[in-house]
Amino acid sequence: MAKKDNNALIKVRFSIGAKLIIIITFIVLFSLGSIIALASLLIRGDLRVLAEENNMEINRRTAMAAESHFENVYSNSVTLIRTITTAGTSAAQNNFVQDTIDYFFERNPNYASVFFSGSGQQEIFINNEFFGARILDPLGSVQLFRDGYISVLRRADAGETVFVNAAPFFGTPLLAMFFPWAGGGACVLFSTADLHNFFSKGVNQSYLINDNGDIMIHADIDMIQRIVNTADSSFVKYIRDRQEDESARLHTGEDGIRYFGAFTKLKTAGATVITNVEYDKVFENIDATTLRNIFLTITVLSISIILIWFFAKSISIPLKSLAIAAHDIESGIFEISLKPKTRDEIGVLTASFHRMCKALHIFGRFTNRDIAVRAMRGEIKPGGFPKKATIFFSDIREFTSISETFTNIFNNEASDKIVHWLNEYFTQMIECVEKTGGVVDKFIGDALMAHWGTAFTTGSTRKDAYNCVKAALYMRTALKRLNKGRTKENPENPRIKIGIGINTGTVTAGQLGSDRRMEYTAIGDPVNLASRVESLCKGFGTDILIAENTWKLVRRRFVTVEMPSVKVKGKSKPVRIFAVINFAKNPKGPKSITRLRRVLRVEEPSNLKLDTNSIEPKYIFTDKR
Repeated sequence: MAKKDNNALIKVRFSIGAKLIIIITFIVLFSLGSIIALASLLIRGDLRVLAEENNMEINRRTAMAAESHFENVYSNSVTLIRTITTAGTSAAQNNFVQDTIDYFFERNPNYASVFFSGSGQQEIFINNEFFGARILDPLGSVQLFRDGYISVLRRADAGETVFVNAAPFFGTPLLAMFFPWAGGGACVLFSTADLHNFFSKGVNQSYLINDNGDIMIHADIDMIQRIVNTADSSFVKYIRDRQEDESARLHTGEDGIRYFGAFTKLKTAGATVITNVEYDKVFENIDATTLRNIFLTITVLSISIILIWFFAKSISIPLKSLAIAAHDIESGIFEISLKPKTRDEIGVLTASFHRMCKALHIFGRFTNRDIAVRAMRGEIKPGGFPKKATIFFSDIREFTSISETFTNIFNNEASDKIVHWLNEYFTQMIECVEKTGGVVDKFIGDALMAHWGTAFTTGSTRKDAYNCVKAALYMRTALKRLNKGRTKENPENPRIKIGIGINTGTVTAGQLGSDRRMEYTAIGDPVNLASRVESLCKGFGTDILIAENTWKLVRRRFVTVEMPSVKVKGKSKPVRIFAVINFAKNPKGPKSITRLRRVLRVEEPSNLKLDTNSIEPKYIFTDKR
């Protein structure tokens, strides 16, 4: 349970493992994140410039191809018309004219029809092979188309060149170029198949619009068939406001997708070639690479956290053991065993801590451990304080003669044997003191001084006094067990008889000594009286005597017998003394002083007289009881 309590007390807000994980996480995220972000930013910048330049170049090449194609269409159409008109009005019936027309369409198979009107002359030339089976009456269809676009033909007659999307009319991708002709207007219907490679689908999408914003050429045939108009788009409006060509403008299309756009205005018919590339497609590779780098960073971070966690355990577990050991030391527990498991600084610290624990354990045997611990915690302040305490003195009877016997028999080994004999005795006595809440003050040779109600108290003077007398009775029992098997004739392990004196009163308790050495003790007249009461035990033929002050507090708890009153030096009135026989409620054991003396193997005193050999009598007997 102690270990569990220690673990409950040793709690930290942020463990070493958590701190290391936070630090490494910050380092990894900051370093790799900065590298990824910087690389992504630089690469994206380069990709944007490259995409803009590439888009502009594709747009420029597409516009040049379209411009060249339209000039050829115009030139070829003008040549044909000029040749026909030069041949005369009856040229339609002339074999030369027909051969010229056939030769023209043979050389230009993507031309569907050429027609013109002006100077009282109208002609329609049809490429029957172009229409084939798609249109049963090509001539009639072209006538209907011409009649439907008379207004556009008039614009051409007025000097304009106009592009018209003829695909919806003929059901096949056709572009109509209306252009002025001397005295009228002309039109050529042609396929844009020759431009397919320039306007085909790809990352960069190019298309052609006329001056009205209608799409003329597009990779998506459906957009041509539906005559999609882009005049209301923001990008087309922007183009119309610009006089010069411009590329790399970021804009949002009608489909909500962002594009890098470039455009070139053609010299023919006010047409414009537009080339777009999707913004996301430009950066999809770098975005994919960035995402992979992020996953790599997460993987590296996860592995780092796992490694750090196990590494932190190798630090935190020994440190926690040291923290628990420190808490035990703070609680006064010095019997701690620590074994270093590593050879690093923590291992060295653990070994040093173990040596310190052993030193403290030894030190605790030279002083009062509980007092030292409480002083270390600051619970015992320097200086003296008045305390209502019960003072205890005990002494071994005939110790001088026992010591002489040891010396005479064992010579050089006498000291070691005496110390061993005394330590065995004091071990039992100290246990009785400590388990009843007393404080061992000091050892004076074979004498023991202790007190209750000073450094430790139950909060009640009566209970402290009871605990003190109870400790004395415990000592009597412990001494009986210790003496079991011992005889007076055994010089190495003789029987022990003790006398105990107890008194209660107000003493001065506190730390006494110098800056280099101090001890917690109690001083005052009640202490002196307790010592003198103890010295009366032999004369009264008993082992436990208590003064009147103590007797008044515990008389109902113990069986006591009053001894003759004592006149103590320094006191005007005799002191009443009582022998403690037994616990009041203990059915076993002696109930009278006579029975007690038999148990103690003590002869009843024949008379109680003053020792006339005493140089300074400490007490005299009176006849009062």
